[in-house]
Order: sequence, then structure tokens, then C-alpha cells
Amino acid sequence: MAGTLSRAGAGIVTPVTIDAQPTPVTLRWAVRSLAGEAVAVGLVAGYLAYQDLTSTATDLASALIVTGFAVGGAVLLAVLARAVARRRSAARAPAIVAQLMLLPVGYYMIVGGLAWLGVPLIGLGLVVTALLVAPPTTRAFGLE
Repeated sequence: MAGTLSRAGAGIVTPVTIDAQPTPVTLRWAVRSLAGEAVAVGLVAGYLAYQDLTSTATDLASALIVTGFAVGGAVLLAVLARAVARRRSAARAPAIVAQLMLLPVGYYMIVGGLAWLGVPLIGLGLVVTALLVAPPTTRAFGLE
């Protein structure tokens, strides 16, 4: 079995990189919020998929489209959370847009009689947007 292991990493000391800028609290909470939203939307997508498989559908195509939209939203939020965590400045604007999309959704939930869900959605959208545009987060992205 000679020659199967690389000798390149056989040194005693492993090189360590030190992050020059520690992750600010605002960025950490923004990433946690985006990841939490991805999990929540993923759970909704799972519930919709379960309903698609077990219920009697009157319009299967529409049901599958709604489920696909939920799956796509969960994947998008997860990708944005990962990109923001890696400080990819190009991910900040789409993440802000995703949060601002919660405002009309929350508004129409309030109008439709679901204020108990609409008000927290609006609050979540505003808080995460504020975290993403906060000065420490902006500096962490290297945009200032």
C-alpha cells in the first residue's frame, strides 16, 4: 500500500488562519433568522407534500405548484443563509428582498383575519432587514 497516502500534510504544525474580523452579533442573528425561516418554510412544504399525497385533490396541478413554491422558498432561504454566513456581499440584497416580501404577506394575513400570524411576520421581516443593513453587518460584508 505504499504511495496511497499524501505526505504533503505530514508536518507537525498545521497552518491556522485567523479571521481578521470576528463575526458581528447582527450578522450572526441575521444568519440564524434566515436559517430558522428556511426550516419553518421547509416544514410547511413537508406538510403540503403530505397533504398532496394523502388528501383528495380537486386540482392536483395547483396543489403541486403551491408545494413546489414552498420547497423553492425553503431552498432559497437556506442558500441565502449560507451565503450571508460566508459574507458574500451579493447575497445581502436578495436576503433583504426576501425579508421585505414578508410585509405584504403579513398585511394580507391581517386583512384576512389572521392578525396573530401577520403581525409577527411583519415584525420578523423588519427586524431581519434591520440586522442585514446594520452598520456592523455592512462592515463585515466589506461594503463600508
